[in-house]
Amino acid sequence: MTVLRTSMRNFFAHKGRMALSAVAVLLSVAFVCGTLVFTDTMNTTFDKLFAATSSDVTVSAKNASDTGETTSGNGKPPVMPASVLDKVRAAQGVKSAEGSVFSSAVTVVDADKDNLSPSSGAPTIVGSWNSNEARTMKIVSGAAPKGSDQVMVDEDTVDKHDLKLGDEIGVISAVGTHTAKISGIAHFTVTNPGAAIFYLDTRTAQQALVGQTGVYTNVNVTAAAGVSDAQLKKNVAAGLGSAYKVQTAKETADANSADVGDFMSVMKYAMLGFAGIAFLVGIFLIINTFSMLVAQRTREIGLMRAIGSSRKQVNRSVLIEALLLGVTGSVLGVGAGVGIAVGLMKLMGMTGMNLSTDDLTVAWTTPVVGLALGIVVTVLAAYLPARRAGKVSPMAALRDAGAPADAKAGVVRAVIGLVLTGAGGYGLYLASAADKASEGSMWLGLGVVLSLLGFVVIGPLLASGVVRVLGAILLRAFGPVGRLAERNALRNPRRTGATGAALMIGLALVACLSVVGSSMVASASDQLDKTVGTDFIIQNDGGQPITKQAVQAVKSTPGLARVTEYRIAEADYTTPDGKTLKNTDVTAADPTYATDLRTKTVAGNLADAYRPDSMSVHEKFAEEHDVHLGSKIKLAFKDGATAELTVRAITSSDVVIDAGSKYISTATLAKYVPAGKMPLAEMVFASAKDGQEAAAYKSLKSALHDYPQYKVRDQTDYKQAMKDQIGQMLNLIYGLLALAIIVAILGVVNTLALSVVERTREIGLMRAIGLSRRQLRRMIRMESVVIALFGALLGLGLGLGWGATAQQLLALEGLKILDIPWPTIITVFIGSAFVGLFAALVPAFRAGRMNVLNAIATE
Repeated sequence: MTVLRTSMRNFFAHKGRMALSAVAVLLSVAFVCGTLVFTDTMNTTFDKLFAATSSDVTVSAKNASDTGETTSGNGKPPVMPASVLDKVRAAQGVKSAEGSVFSSAVTVVDADKDNLSPSSGAPTIVGSWNSNEARTMKIVSGAAPKGSDQVMVDEDTVDKHDLKLGDEIGVISAVGTHTAKISGIAHFTVTNPGAAIFYLDTRTAQQALVGQTGVYTNVNVTAAAGVSDAQLKKNVAAGLGSAYKVQTAKETADANSADVGDFMSVMKYAMLGFAGIAFLVGIFLIINTFSMLVAQRTREIGLMRAIGSSRKQVNRSVLIEALLLGVTGSVLGVGAGVGIAVGLMKLMGMTGMNLSTDDLTVAWTTPVVGLALGIVVTVLAAYLPARRAGKVSPMAALRDAGAPADAKAGVVRAVIGLVLTGAGGYGLYLASAADKASEGSMWLGLGVVLSLLGFVVIGPLLASGVVRVLGAILLRAFGPVGRLAERNALRNPRRTGATGAALMIGLALVACLSVVGSSMVASASDQLDKTVGTDFIIQNDGGQPITKQAVQAVKSTPGLARVTEYRIAEADYTTPDGKTLKNTDVTAADPTYATDLRTKTVAGNLADAYRPDSMSVHEKFAEEHDVHLGSKIKLAFKDGATAELTVRAITSSDVVIDAGSKYISTATLAKYVPAGKMPLAEMVFASAKDGQEAAAYKSLKSALHDYPQYKVRDQTDYKQAMKDQIGQMLNLIYGLLALAIIVAILGVVNTLALSVVERTREIGLMRAIGLSRRQLRRMIRMESVVIALFGALLGLGLGLGWGATAQQLLALEGLKILDIPWPTIITVFIGSAFVGLFAALVPAFRAGRMNVLNAIATE
C-alpha cells in the first residue's frame, strides 16, 4: 500500500508533465479503436444490405460471379433465357419467382453529357424495377418507370447532381445509348453503400443493357411457407440441372460480404499498421518522460532508498505510475476511438457512402484490445526508466538532482547501435544486389527494420556530432544565446536522440515513399517515351469496353494516320511442357500495334506474331513452359474454338507497359471466336498524320463528345494521369502518417517542457545575470529547432536509403529510373524547423514567465 500511495502521489504531483504522454497514448489507442469500430460498422452495414437485398434463392447464369453480374468481353452481362423463369416457377416450394436484368458496366449522363457516376469509385447500376428491389427502395416522388421513356433514380444521386422529375438522362452501355426522363425518385430504406442506381422497366432494361428481350440476368425466388432456403435451392436446382448457378440468400449475402470483406481487411490492416507506427513513436515519448522524471527525482529516490525502500519497491513505484498513465490514456483513447469512427463515417458520407450511426458497431473486443495495447505498451516503455530508478543508490540523496550518465552503458549502447546499423546496411545492400524482386523484398524488410533500430540505438552518439554541425551552421550566428541552445541540446544526448528518433520514424517513411512514388512516375514516363509510338490513347477509366460505335467514331476522325484496336480474350493454354493453364489472358490487336508499342524482343520479330495462326509470348513464360521460336501452343478460346498457334516472337519481360502480355492478331482471334462473342476493344490507339497532331486531338475529342464514358489522352495527359493516381495514393499515406508525426511533435513539446522544469534554477540564475525573457524564449525555440532538424536529417537520410533500395527492386520489374524528389525532401526539412518552432511555443512561454527569485530558490 505504501508503494501504491507513493506512486499515486507522484503521478498526480506531476500530472501536468504526464499529460502529453497521456495524449500520445490516447491518440494511438483512439486510432486503433477507431479503425476497428469503423471497419466493424462498415461490415455490419454491408451485411444488413446484402441480407435485405438477397431473395430466398437466386438463379443466375453459370458464368456469373459469386457476387452477381459479370460482364463478358462484349460488355454485356451474362444472361439466361426467359424459359428459365417458367422452370423455376414450376419447382416445388416456390411461392413466387421474378426475372430481373441489371448491369454495372454502364455510364449514366445527364442532358449536358456530365457523368452521374459516384466520384468515390462506388458502382453505377442500371436494372429493372421489381418487387425484390422494392424491399430496399421506397418511392418518395413520382412513380416507377413504365415504358421506354421513363427511368427512376435513387434520391442520393438526385440530390448530389440537382436532378428533378422530368430531367432527361442517358444510359450508355455496350448496346448503345438509351435516353429517358426521370419519372420517379426512390429512397434507400437501408444504408446506401454509395452506388448510383437507376431503374428501367424490365423490357426496356433488357433492350438497353443486353440488346434483346426475353432474357434475364437473375431470377429471384421466394419460398412458400414452411420451405427452407436450402430445400428450395435443392428443388430449383433439380428442375434446372447444372446449367445455371443457384444460391440461397445466405450464400449470396456471404459471397457479397466476402468480396467487400477482402477490401475492408486490407484497409483495416493498413490503418492498424499506421497506428502501430504511432505507437512506436509514442514509446519514445513515454521513455523520455519517465527518464526525465526519474532524473529529476534522483535525490528523492535516494532518500527513499536511504529510509529503507528496496530497489523492487522503487522500480514498482515507477511502473505503477506508468500503469496509471496507460490506463488513463487508454480509457480516454477508447472513447475517442468511437468519435474517430463516427468522424470517418461522416467523411465517407461526404464522398457518397452514407453510413448510419444506427449501425455503429462496438464489439467487446475493441475496448479490450485498445486497453490492453495502450497499457502494455506504456508499461513496457517505462520499464527501462523504472529499472534505472531502481539502481539509484542511497548516496544519491547527498548529490544534486540529476542522475549521472553511465559511461559503460553508453559504450555498450554505441556498440549495439553500430552493429544493428551495419547489419541493416548490409541487408539493404543484399536487397539492391538481388536478382529477383521476391528475394530482395525479404532483405529490404530486414534491412529497414535493423537500420531503423540501429539509428534509434545509436541516436545519442549521432546527436553529439550532428547537433554540433547544425549548431555551427544555424546557431552560432545568434551569439551566446545560440551557443547556450546548442549546449542544452548536447547536455543529454540520450534525451535528444530519443526525441529526434520519434520524429525520424515518420519522416523516414515519408522520404522513402516519396522516392518510390517519384521513381515509379519517372520510370513509367520514360518507358512511355521510349516504347509508345502512338499519339492518342482512348479508354474508359473504369474498365468499360469501347463500343463498336465509338471505335467507328474514332476511325472516322479526320487527320488520323492509323487506328489500332486492343482486345483482351481468355483461353485455356496447353503448352509444350504438357501443362494446361486455365482462363489465361491473350492480347489481340491489329498488326499496327507492333508500331504503336515498340516492345523489345529477345527472339524473333514481333510483327510476325500478327501473322495468321501466330502469337508471341514473354520471356518468363517461355522459360517456365519450355517455349521456343516455332513452338506450338494450343489455345481453347472462351466461347470459341481451339487453335494451335505458332510462337513467332518472344518479348522481353523487362518492361513496364503491357508487361506479361502474349500477342495475337485480331484476325486470328476472329477466326476462332464467332462475331457475336468477340470481345470489344479495351483500348483504342490513334496516331495523327505528320504535322496534324493538335488538330487531330481536337477532332478526336469532338468525335467522342457523345461518348463521355471514354477519355481521350495524348502522351502528356497519360503521364499526368499516372502522376495524379500515384500522388493520390501517396497523399492518403501521408495523411495516415500524420498521426505519427503529431505524436512526435508532442514528444518534442514534452521534452522541452520537462527540460525547462529540470533547469528551473539554472534559468533563474541566467535571468539574474542579465538574460532577458526574449533571449530565454529564443534559446528554447532554437534548442527545439535543432532537435527537430536533427530528427529530420536522420529520418530523411534513412528514408532516402530505403527508397533508393526499394527502387533497385522495382528496377527488376522494369522501373529502372531512380528519381529523388528534392523539392519534397527540402520542403519536409524546412517544415521540420517550423515544427520545432511550434513545439517550443508553450515551453518557451512558460520559461519566460518564471519568477527569478523563486526559480533560484528551487532545489
